[in-house]
Amino acid sequence: MTLKIKFCGAAGTVTGSCFWIRHGNSQFLVDCGMFQGSKTLKALNYEDFPFDPKEIDYVLLTHAHIDHSGLIPRLIRRGFSGPVYATEGTRDLLTYMLPDSGHIQEMEVKQLNRRRRQRAHGPLTPIYTHRDGEKALDCFRAVSYEQWHSVGPKARVRFWNAGHILGAASIELELNSDGVNAERQRLLFSGDIGPDHKLFHPDPDGPAGLDYVICESTYGGRSRTDISPQDRRDALFREVRDALEQEGVLLIPSFAVERTQELLADLAILINQGALPRVPVFLDSPLAIRATEVFAKHAESLEDIEDHGSVFNHPSFHFTESVDQSKAIGRYSGGIIVIAASGMCDAGRIRHHLKHFLSNKKTTVLIVGYQAPGTLGRLLLEGASAVRIQGSDIMVRARIRSLDVYSGHADGDGLLEWIKTRFPIKRGLFLVHGERTGLQALRDGVIESGLTPNRVVIPELDDSFDLTAGDLEPIKTRTPRRIAPEAVGNLDWHNRLAAFSLDLRRKLEAAPDDKTREALLAELVKSLDEEKA
Repeated sequence: MTLKIKFCGAAGTVTGSCFWIRHGNSQFLVDCGMFQGSKTLKALNYEDFPFDPKEIDYVLLTHAHIDHSGLIPRLIRRGFSGPVYATEGTRDLLTYMLPDSGHIQEMEVKQLNRRRRQRAHGPLTPIYTHRDGEKALDCFRAVSYEQWHSVGPKARVRFWNAGHILGAASIELELNSDGVNAERQRLLFSGDIGPDHKLFHPDPDGPAGLDYVICESTYGGRSRTDISPQDRRDALFREVRDALEQEGVLLIPSFAVERTQELLADLAILINQGALPRVPVFLDSPLAIRATEVFAKHAESLEDIEDHGSVFNHPSFHFTESVDQSKAIGRYSGGIIVIAASGMCDAGRIRHHLKHFLSNKKTTVLIVGYQAPGTLGRLLLEGASAVRIQGSDIMVRARIRSLDVYSGHADGDGLLEWIKTRFPIKRGLFLVHGERTGLQALRDGVIESGLTPNRVVIPELDDSFDLTAGDLEPIKTRTPRRIAPEAVGNLDWHNRLAAFSLDLRRKLEAAPDDKTREALLAELVKSLDEEKA
């Protein structure tokens, strides 16, 4: 019985997690996530799937983050009618996340079409709608951790705590073949692995002695110092204190799920301890508000907050659900904290606040999570002097700060330890869900730990492998890749153009006379001609 896998996402890049497995006559997916980052990657969300959704029997979902779950409504829209297996926590979060994702796409396409009409371009349609997100929820089947569940012919699965976000899991697959010499293959998909001692969740767990492991590599090349909960709160306190001393607004772009709730918990504790003043904290994200309600529902199963009372409904917290409430935040000139999605500044209300406040030197933007290449958050972290938001060029005068104590991902050492705990890995390890440097660094570490180099594979987007006989060379196919490997990590041209245009404008305005301006432009034209040649 054949066993093949195709890496339809999160290969050579971090987002778009989607793995297509063909086992005999059965076909299924592990994750079906949305691509995020550059325009080149996001364009894949509009394209046809590299498989027929009508032929997919079921989906196994590691967790609720949109880069793992966000294309499930589109999968259903294209003909998928099977079950989606996930933990109860994941299902509860997606009750709000998938409809919200559809709503965001509707709003963004509406705004984009307004600009397209002005340029005489045809209209676009959203990837899916709010209603599609609601409809997708009917397909979900909740499963328990550490219990075997039969999901198809000669296939069963077991979900393990991944320590990443509420409901997150690594998924163990046991696949059997036919015949007298029937063989059993065991696969493990890591999902996203959380760090040890993470707020709310126990340390990640999983089985050992697998045939194949497919492991994430988000922070494969990075090391972080293990800190205590109080050290983490002290670090947050210093950033908030410094921001408030600027007498401006503190903007925190945050993932609506898990990161926001961690921030709320620590802010509530710091305020209750008297370390921070009772300044208004605006949670400006309808999705984050709904997700906070889910966390409150599961509060008894969350670690580290039992001694601090209700940390999700503090008197200093103001939940702004309506658009008018969100716009009213713009009337403040300082002395407030605004937490808004999205975490990479690529969508949602945070973009409106950045557009309004980024050019104010009293503003502080505190980045508290991973920023994929090509995202607005990554550009800000890398020191962009200007960015383009909703068609406008915005000067960046705000303080840009980063706080890497809330990561939901294990660092390189943590990932390596997690992999080694899965030993022996008998046939092969695939490293996915990472940038080039992180993928290669983790591969080097795994090889030093004992796996032979030909058994550690970094697949490219759309690579397929025949796992039946343990062949770790990609299957040759005439089907072209959707994106060339060298183009996967490229940044968007429009942000570079915005920075270039504003820099040129500043130079021209600072020039003392028209003769100097003409010389600057002539020099620019000459350099462009030389580059073209």
